[in-house]
Amino acid sequence: MEFCNKCGSLMLPKKTQKSIVLICRKCGHRKTLRKNEDFKISTKTLKKEEGLVIVDKRSQKETLPVTTVQCPKCENTQAEWWVQQTRSGDEPPTRFFRCTKCSHVWREYQ
Repeated sequence: MEFCNKCGSLMLPKKTQKSIVLICRKCGHRKTLRKNEDFKISTKTLKKEEGLVIVDKRSQKETLPVTTVQCPKCENTQAEWWVQQTRSGDEPPTRFFRCTKCSHVWREYQ
């Protein structure tokens, strides 16, 4: 890795017909490499293999609390609820509801 002598920015290699030239990304300063200089471009990526996860909603147990509130879509009287901070920190959080019958989701600003 080489840095520009003028501005200190990273210099990127570019292959020309005769040699490899390093060009500054910021100011465009060029530097020609000598023939005996080894210049190798390589990237190494570490990637972990992860197993496949299948989620079956039928067997998934819900852990959200249930409250008595009327669904605006089907008029069911039970819904799961959770609270989430959707606006800035100095404002109250937003309460979300999901109907236990039709799975309609709506929110209530406090």
